This record gives sequence, structure tokens and C-alpha cells, in this order.
Amino acid sequence: MADMTPIFRRQASRAPQDRLVTLIRKPGCHLCDDAQTVVERVCGELGVPWEPKDITEDPQLHDQYWEQIPVVLIDGEQHTFWRVNEERLRKALA
Repeated sequence: MADMTPIFRRQASRAPQDRLVTLIRKPGCHLCDDAQTVVERVCGELGVPWEPKDITEDPQLHDQYWEQIPVVLIDGEQHTFWRVNEERLRKALA
């Protein structure tokens, strides 16, 4: 397997507790509230830590994501924005 090309090798999976989901949101955003419900449920069931970040308190996040909120990051990489699909999030974390 060592001489296989990288596209045929499976990446080592990380334990759920070693992952981090970040929900970038703002107050008064109904899509953000919906996203948080999904993130809380999936992360709670899988034992994955998660954190909310408010774009109104972070100018860099605001500049980067203000047109896309809510935004979900997994381990710092953008997973999705606007609407969070529970099955897709669960699959990405499993």
C-alpha cells in the first residue's frame, strides 16, 4: 500500500473527540438558529466538541463570511454555509 498513489489510500480517520466544529453566526439570524440546532444534535450524539463564533464580535470573520452565515467549519475548514444538512455533517464527522 505504501507505493499506491495518494488518491487510492484512505486518510486516517480521527476520533470524534479530536475534531472541532465551529459555527459562525450572528444574533437574530433564523438560519443560524436552525444551524445551531443541527450542530448541537449531531455533535452531541457523536461526542464532537463544537463552538459558536459571532461575526459581530470578530472583524476578520465578518469580512470573510458575512454573506454566507451561518457557516460551519470542521477542523478549521469550511464544510457548508446557509443550510446545514444533518446527514452530510454526520458523515463528515464519522
